[in-house]
Amino acid sequence: MTFSASIARPRRPTAAPPAGKRGTQEQAIGKSRGGCTTKIHAVVDGEGRFIAFGLTGGNRHDIKPAPGLIEPLPPAKSLLADATYDSEAFRNFLTDRGTIPVIKQNPTRKREHPFDKDAYKGRNIIERAFSHLKDRRRCATRYHKLARNFRSTVILAVILRWWI
Repeated sequence: MTFSASIARPRRPTAAPPAGKRGTQEQAIGKSRGGCTTKIHAVVDGEGRFIAFGLTGGNRHDIKPAPGLIEPLPPAKSLLADATYDSEAFRNFLTDRGTIPVIKQNPTRKREHPFDKDAYKGRNIIERAFSHLKDRRRCATRYHKLARNFRSTVILAVILRWWI
């Protein structure tokens, strides 16, 4: 005859489960309306060549990695950015460096800042740089699971397009 006994063991306190799947933050993958996506944040020069870039999950706001990308670079005369980069803290960061922010006003902003529409027309250089990057299918669709592999793919595409 076989007996089976179950002993009630006290449960160990567990930490709260991480939000989303494990490792998505480190791999720069985030959920958005279209599914799992990655954002490429970049700084380009006046000719549209990438100077610095970073990866974040698609659900993160654009303003968070911006100071970290710009800080190690030498101060520029001006910086062109769209309305997602319109915040007091970021504008103050740029003016403290001696850079003139040419950032389109967020439509919900109460306090207006001076805005040079003619200088802002040069922002198409950034859009064209991303368009060239997306010509590379691997950059446009992100086949790589690991962020370091995707970052390497972006670096290779940048080197092939602008530096060779």
